Amino acid sequence: MHPKNKSIYTLQFILLCMSSLLFSSSFNMIIPELPSYLSSLGGAEYKGFIISLFTLTAAISRPFSGKLTDKWGRVPVMAVGSVVCLICGFLYPILSSVSGFLFLRLVHGFSTGFKPTATSAYVADIIPQERWGEALGMHGLCFSIGGALGPALGGMVVNAYGIDVMFYSSSFLAFLSIVIVMNMKETLAAKEKLHKSMFYIGRKDIIDIGALPAGVITFFSYTAYGLILTLIPDWSEHLGAENKGVFFTAFTIASVLVRFGAGKVSDRHGRTNVILAGLIVTSIALFVISTGNSITVLLTGAAIYGMGTGILSPAINAWTIDLSNPQHRGKAIATMYISMELGIGLGALLGGSYYSDQISRIPQIMKVDILVLFMGVLYLLYWKRKSANKKIQNN
Repeated sequence: MHPKNKSIYTLQFILLCMSSLLFSSSFNMIIPELPSYLSSLGGAEYKGFIISLFTLTAAISRPFSGKLTDKWGRVPVMAVGSVVCLICGFLYPILSSVSGFLFLRLVHGFSTGFKPTATSAYVADIIPQERWGEALGMHGLCFSIGGALGPALGGMVVNAYGIDVMFYSSSFLAFLSIVIVMNMKETLAAKEKLHKSMFYIGRKDIIDIGALPAGVITFFSYTAYGLILTLIPDWSEHLGAENKGVFFTAFTIASVLVRFGAGKVSDRHGRTNVILAGLIVTSIALFVISTGNSITVLLTGAAIYGMGTGILSPAINAWTIDLSNPQHRGKAIATMYISMELGIGLGALLGGSYYSDQISRIPQIMKVDILVLFMGVLYLLYWKRKSANKKIQNN
């Protein structure tokens, strides 16, 4: 049977998607509640650090997770990411000071620094190259479902049982993810035993130069996500939303609806064409969010933003793998994720610092980020032109 006609929905792939759905639900369910929780601890001025500290350690851990993924194995690295989520969920109610909270945000970042890196490499191992876009789109769909269910579930748990139970629920979902991961088959053929040398990171282990174009686009596009994670909970409350997770649910549902199709389109018509469309749609979403003054407009912006991320995510992931060397797939994926964390972290830090609990500044911040996305468009057009000229010269 031709690879294009063979089903990609094997038991391994289904288990991978289920573990990612639970993992995504685990860390996403607490995000909408964290700004008000930090304020209740007396740390309102540190809201910009909620996401930026998380992404800082995620970015720092990427070179390690990339190297470990290529040497130690995909499965143990995925398990480490979920274990961090499990531990942090139990510690939030215990370390209930501003400093303790900020420390946990640092530690919690290791979770996304490890699991997604190994997960993307696992997908590339078990799926034919001509189906990577489709498979990553479907996997991203499951990750997004977790991103939608998590905040909604978190809001319901907080309203019914309090915030401590929400943190414990986050740990429970991470535990279920670990159970699934530990029953998955390892796909790394040349798996090595864990050794201290694997934790030595040289200059060449940090960035995969070949995958850098995908990293640049990832950086520009994810500054918007950093702003949204930091500012939208307060903006939703300002507009009268009872559940601060409603924005994230709306944007994730929209993302789910387009991810699968967008991944297939990128397989057939090219990654960069799809990425260009995603950047434009994301810019439109930020403009709608910045001009709205009602829940209806906010949710409209959320849906458009979900479409933008649903278009971008599988195409960028597949493009990264396209640009990578199979022996250094983990490093290439880590490079893309480092760029993602830098984009999210910088957006959250700068946006949160300027915001300073002055609600009227949120629309201004969103509009400024449209210019950042436009820089991504310009870079992509430059890369496409440079790549086309290189092909002409080679011919």
